[in-house]
Amino acid sequence: MLEAKPELPPQALCPSAQLEDKGHAFVFDVLHFGQTARAFVLRFDGALVGYLNRCVHVPTEMDWQPGEFLDSGKEFILCSIHGAAYDPRDGRCVGGPCGRGKLTPLRVEERDGQVYWYPSRDTRPAFVD
Repeated sequence: MLEAKPELPPQALCPSAQLEDKGHAFVFDVLHFGQTARAFVLRFDGALVGYLNRCVHVPTEMDWQPGEFLDSGKEFILCSIHGAAYDPRDGRCVGGPCGRGKLTPLRVEERDGQVYWYPSRDTRPAFVD
């Protein structure tokens, strides 16, 4: 019988002030189904959004420069490799080779001037077994 992994507390990522609206994202490592992956959190239209840094079309990192995910018009998350475009609000594909796909969301929030990520059963901190 498999033993359930304990719930993990929220993980502090960065100060809230570090994330400017439609600006540079905070990028961090996670374990997604036991495999190391990159993830990111950014502020879009005042709200925090977090996703795995993995294009739906081809599982590759999307940022065109470290922490830079938005297109030149700052409207869409854009994969730098194939041009797949995603709505930052919900991660849904809106154009390009990603079809009806959707980015893998991460639960993030801010409180007391700090941004937090909530690990899940599938996506855990990279430093935890």
